[in-house]
Amino acid sequence: MITIYHNNRCSKSRAGVALLKDSGKEFKIVKYLEDIPSKKELEEIISLLNIEPIGLVRKNEAIWKESYKGKDLSNEEILDAMLANPKLIERPIIVNGEKAVIGRPTELINSII
Repeated sequence: MITIYHNNRCSKSRAGVALLKDSGKEFKIVKYLEDIPSKKELEEIISLLNIEPIGLVRKNEAIWKESYKGKDLSNEEILDAMLANPKLIERPIIVNGEKAVIGRPTELINSII
């Protein structure tokens, strides 16, 4: 089952949902701002993306700039920051089995569906 971690206020995230609908494949939407992933889930997503936790952070968010930017944070502290402030999590994230992508640009989603 394909899962998209989605924020409806984000145009790229809405485009990702539209692309998945157009694909005809079954998928599940996780509104991650409301249904915050567990630390384990977030670690699994990061592992599937093959990135460090900092690669999943939206660094232009005010929360990041005001509270975290310029600090020497461990991976654990970055994970904790995303869990405490899910708005910091990049979007959309699409997971299909053992593969995952950040759907920016939206066309990247095609590589795993």
